[in-house]
Amino acid sequence: MPLNIVVTLKQVPDPDIPPSHFRVDEGAKQVIPPAGVAPVMNGYDANALEEALRLKEHDGGGTISVVSLGPDTARDTLKRAIAMGADNAVHVNDPSLANADSTTTARVLAAAIRKMGEFDVVMCGRQASDTDGGQVHIGIGETLGLPIISPIQKIEEVADGAVVVQRIVEDGYQRVKVRLPALLGVSSEINEPRYPPLKGIMAAGRAQIPVWTAADLGVAADPRIELRRLYIETRDAHVELIQADSPAEAGARLADKLREARLV
Repeated sequence: MPLNIVVTLKQVPDPDIPPSHFRVDEGAKQVIPPAGVAPVMNGYDANALEEALRLKEHDGGGTISVVSLGPDTARDTLKRAIAMGADNAVHVNDPSLANADSTTTARVLAAAIRKMGEFDVVMCGRQASDTDGGQVHIGIGETLGLPIISPIQKIEEVADGAVVVQRIVEDGYQRVKVRLPALLGVSSEINEPRYPPLKGIMAAGRAQIPVWTAADLGVAADPRIELRRLYIETRDAHVELIQADSPAEAGARLADKLREARLV
């Protein structure tokens, strides 16, 4: 069953950067991009895109469209998606949306998906690696009036206008069947994203990616969440060495210390 699939993408700071390179501007309440380290496609979104590509390859048809809300640098993530095999891309870029919260982001991406045309499936990563919020894809599905299944670890079957998936739960998984169109929140258990082939990289270099603003989508920034503080948590550790003449004496003194601290 050929599907028209929309995949949402987010560009995030590289999660593999050393912790010592991570900086926060507490005044501006923003993460400072580390010098010389380019941002990357969110890992869960890469899993969603990979699964969309596999569905298209299996069915021998359909289209894959990708969309991202972000600054100028987000075009790199969209071009990587095209290099991997996506058919087309849309970049939503507007200064008024620079610090959009999850609710605003969901409304904007839902508006963009509507504008992109008919679709059978919207696929999103289950959460973003920079915030771990896991809210945007739920908001997109709610705004579009779609059934939402998240997080999923496997797509078993697509047939007769429905999809069967395995939804992760605490003690295993649920096998769920849902009618299309639907929104699927993809988890990393589902696959290993491919590397773009040279042919795809060359195609991405020639790709024309339209840029839509908030006005183009008929939406406006309307934040519902106030970020009051952004900071790096610090923890102090203190070590005390126990001096004793024998292991038994050391154990007794350690027990006394633990009782004093009310840990035992």
